[in-house]
Amino acid sequence: MNDQPNNSDTKWIGAGLIAAFVASLCCITPVFAFLAGIGGIASTFSWVEPIRPYLIGLTALLLAVAWYQKLKPKWDPECACEENPSFWQTKGFLGIVTVLAAVLLAFPYYSDSFFPNQEKQVVYVQESQVQTITLDIEGMTCTGCEATVENAASNVDGVLEANVSYDTGKAIIKYDGSKVQQADIETAINKTGFTVNTDSDR
Repeated sequence: MNDQPNNSDTKWIGAGLIAAFVASLCCITPVFAFLAGIGGIASTFSWVEPIRPYLIGLTALLLAVAWYQKLKPKWDPECACEENPSFWQTKGFLGIVTVLAAVLLAFPYYSDSFFPNQEKQVVYVQESQVQTITLDIEGMTCTGCEATVENAASNVDGVLEANVSYDTGKAIIKYDGSKVQQADIETAINKTGFTVNTDSDR
């Protein structure tokens, strides 16, 4: 009889952690794809972004219920329960889960730190060969997405500079037209799983 509340507490905790993880998938996936060298899956969970605020709210609600269950007074005077609760049923474990959920939910704000900074090299190019394009990129939802696209474009031989913004959904790229063509840059970006919208005006 006494184990039922504890099991219920654990379910609330688990559900809250799962909700936080799902809410962060849209930004965790590009980082995982980059680190694992599997570029094509970077935008797999971009569909999560529109429902992310609801998942954040659900996470907060589930963890609030878990904390309430954990902190509410025990009114049964005959119950000698939880004198030696397992670790999974302690406030310490709930605290760890709460911090982990917060770290997951904040992931979009620090996800770009997992990507290496592109070292700027001095390259001499004839001014007549320098071209600038603005590409519309579909599927970007956070700074991790920005960094994925930026790395893909910057690693193309002949690209001089790449600036990407998920807010605007655009990538502004300068490149040496004698070394690389726009189609090559678009191909490199498309391989990440994010899509260059070729129908847009440039």
